Amino acid sequence: MRSPLARPVLAAALALLAGCATVPGTGRSQFRFIPLETEMSLGEEGYVSELQDAKLITSGADYEMVQRVGKRIAAAATELYPEPSAEFEWEVKLIDDPKTVNAWCMPGGKIAVYSGLLPVTQNEEALAVVVGHEVGHAVARHGSERMSQDLTFSAILGATAVSLSDMKPQQKDLLMGALVGVGTLGVLYPYSRTQEAEADELGLYIAAWAGYDPHAAIPLWQRMSKMGGDKPPELLSTHPSDESRIEHMQELMPQAEDMYAQGKKERGES
Repeated sequence: MRSPLARPVLAAALALLAGCATVPGTGRSQFRFIPLETEMSLGEEGYVSELQDAKLITSGADYEMVQRVGKRIAAAATELYPEPSAEFEWEVKLIDDPKTVNAWCMPGGKIAVYSGLLPVTQNEEALAVVVGHEVGHAVARHGSERMSQDLTFSAILGATAVSLSDMKPQQKDLLMGALVGVGTLGVLYPYSRTQEAEADELGLYIAAWAGYDPHAAIPLWQRMSKMGGDKPPELLSTHPSDESRIEHMQELMPQAEDMYAQGKKERGES
């Protein structure tokens, strides 16, 4: 007798085989099936939506620094990872919001930096590390990966619910709840933490290649870790712990130093 879970498990396996790809720069096998054109179109729509009511800074020293960092990071990403970066339509905005400590990069290279981030980064090198991290998400196509995971997970849950139609409601609810928990803690959260660590790696290399000292990353994340606020255990979080992130950066530093030296050599700098 076939298990009621056999069909959704088989569907998941076939989806994984059909959507297998490789992340540029790290070589990690990645499950995604959303086309780049679709991903970039969604990124453009999200960019317009996010900026619709935003107050932008369009002049001054901070604006010039953000533009400079954005251009150098975009150029480095395109040189290092032309697929997909060469297809991106790069753009960077500085949002006047002193209370928000954040930056992001939509799929397709649409970047935004909030003014509240600048007192934390404190310098151009640290800002480049943050922007590099956000661009790393776009280079690794994490948006497409997340959408592919969410769509597949939802489809599996739907197929499972149908296959359990003959089960008693209470038993069905318990099993479905268990599947959601296992999927979230065992698949979606770890993948999200993997994506964050991967963006740290790619972002550090991109910033280093662009000519920014990668050593700025360690004090940056130390400052970030001191900002306070309640944080869940790493197991229950979509991000690595501050300690894990800093340790990972330290492990990556020798390679980042090489990228920094190679980038300067490519540009003819001493």
